[in-house]
Amino acid sequence: MIFEESVVRKLVWMVAALALAGCGEGKSVDVQKPKTAVAAAPAAASAPQWDLEVRGETPQAVSDLSGWLIEHAFVPTVIKDSSGKTRILIGPFNSQAEAEARKVQVDAALVKAKKQNIESVIVEHPLAP
Repeated sequence: MIFEESVVRKLVWMVAALALAGCGEGKSVDVQKPKTAVAAAPAAASAPQWDLEVRGETPQAVSDLSGWLIEHAFVPTVIKDSSGKTRILIGPFNSQAEAEARKVQVDAALVKAKKQNIESVIVEHPLAP
């Protein structure tokens, strides 16, 4: 009985290997990197970008607040600025109007969840050092 199980197991592996070996047979796909995205990156970097900073009243609540934001589909970035202050940022956004629209969504979610003493402020995206 042990012999039969090992034979069946080997047979299954051989069939799987043959099936995978045949994947993409006869297909030639040339993948080209998009050059327009590379050319557009320097132009986007020169334009100002905006973030939405979410501030809680107590600094120890950073992990709680960032976790709450993630649970509600807002992807935050937690950074420490040059003064050592921990900041929670959502963004960057390419325009101030996009940041305003996200601020409205975050504020509505905060009100709906009855979160108090939390404010959201639109700030210019900090440049990398």
